[in-house]
Amino acid sequence: MQVFRLPRGIRRAASLATVELSALATHRLHALDVWRRTGQRTIASEVFGLSPATLYRWRGRFDPTDLTSLEAHSRRPRRVRQPTTPGRVVERIKTLREQYPRWGREKLRVLLAREALPVSAKTIDRVLHRLKAQGRLVEPQRQAISARKRRRPRPYAIRRPPDYRLTQPGDLVEVDTLDVRPLPGVIVKHFTARDVISRWDGLEVYSRATATTATQFLESVEQRLPFPIRAIQVDGGSEFYAAFEELCRQRGIRLFVLPPKSPKLNGHVERAQRTHTEEFYECYEGDFNLAALRPALRQWEAVYNTVRPHQALGYLTPAEFLAHHAQ
Repeated sequence: MQVFRLPRGIRRAASLATVELSALATHRLHALDVWRRTGQRTIASEVFGLSPATLYRWRGRFDPTDLTSLEAHSRRPRRVRQPTTPGRVVERIKTLREQYPRWGREKLRVLLAREALPVSAKTIDRVLHRLKAQGRLVEPQRQAISARKRRRPRPYAIRRPPDYRLTQPGDLVEVDTLDVRPLPGVIVKHFTARDVISRWDGLEVYSRATATTATQFLESVEQRLPFPIRAIQVDGGSEFYAAFEELCRQRGIRLFVLPPKSPKLNGHVERAQRTHTEEFYECYEGDFNLAALRPALRQWEAVYNTVRPHQALGYLTPAEFLAHHAQ
């Protein structure tokens, strides 16, 4: 067993003027103190999860009269390699980048090669980075232009929090619309509400997808679902703004909106849309006017929720799953 003593004064140093140490320096001091008190380097290694080499290195740099000797130091080399790119090339790269601020290193490399200045793309990258760090190259800020569609503010809807947990039916109902085009010039707007837990679906069709029809759909679905809706998730469609958002707020239903171009985050209802397309619309032989289509769709909704086995539910129907879930 190796026993050593730190230089005299380690306790006296603690009584010196108060020094503000970082959490890292305090951690190192505690590790060395355990080593000193126990005389066992292995104990300090196991308690603090440190290698012997690390402890020896800290002991070597520790000065009991200066507790800040355990603070982290810069690891920058004393001698740093200096740039070797000729000054005229640097100035030419700067000039070209200022002239074409959105052109990358490969395009600049081609331009320089045309001027008999063969420079690699990596060298151009390093030069641009150095010029920006020195403040010699200031590039224009990105600005919104009129052609870019600006998103309207959402007074109530938010992104779904990552810690939002789904445990009960109704914790999250995904809502989406589908364009059904059975005949030339005929468009029907199909709405689907899919409960993520039970796979229970609510369906409806309208001639248009607006905030008004989306509100009517939500009111209708609320009455038909066998459980209360606590949260709804939608995409950024215009039909889920205005009156729809206000209705969710009035009913105390949390409204989550997806990031742009992220349909995969609404995967349950997207898969449901495919199922209703293949198993209902592609097999439907009636008229596609709303008066004939709505009762047929309502009958299919009943079959889907009470007769059709679901693989994701262990081949139970949503109704059977809810019956088992309630037990």
